[in-house]
Amino acid sequence: MPLPFYVSPEQMMKDKADYARKGIARGKSMVALEYQDGIVLVAENPSTTLHKLSEIYDHIAFAGVGKFSEFENLRIAGVRHADLKGYVYSREDVTAKSLANAYSQTLGNIFTQELKPFEVEIMVARVGEDNSSNEIYHILYDGTINDEKGYAAMGGQADEIRRFLKNNYKEDMSLEEAIHLGTKALVALEDRPLDENNLEVAILDRRRERRKFRRISPEELKEILKS
Repeated sequence: MPLPFYVSPEQMMKDKADYARKGIARGKSMVALEYQDGIVLVAENPSTTLHKLSEIYDHIAFAGVGKFSEFENLRIAGVRHADLKGYVYSREDVTAKSLANAYSQTLGNIFTQELKPFEVEIMVARVGEDNSSNEIYHILYDGTINDEKGYAAMGGQADEIRRFLKNNYKEDMSLEEAIHLGTKALVALEDRPLDENNLEVAILDRRRERRKFRRISPEELKEILKS
């Protein structure tokens, strides 16, 4: 009589984590940086229609790396969660922390209960009244949450990018300086230059009324990178 097939829980979790990391590593990286007026998000993305960076609520942004269809489903779920909570309670009750916790539970459940984990990492960022009240949450494929300060990076080469930013990041940068630094952090790992045609940049600008999220157009980005 053949023995039943058995895999230890530790080995199963390790295999799932390796599978998710390999899928994420095939995608392009992104960085988030605090600057003097808010938070800037910079991602390598040659597509003009498939966005990695999006608005979830008035002062909250979403970023994803890895498998697009999976983090797009998470983004849509986050928008619905935020809209419903803001409608039932108040707009002030929609927080980055509550969204990050909801995403953590979702990804954690998928990782432990489903055969195939999501091949994604996501980021939820909120701009505050000043930089001390900014929030940046990095959620991993298994639901782990990291609370970041100053800068954050996601993707297959995130460790190398974080080391670069640790050596070059400074507080109270201008928007132009932050975009240049974010671009340099991504370029440092590439054999080719990055420009407005293969970069996606968005900001959370605390000076804007109500809706803080704004995309940087390719024309504006070109002028910034030339300066």
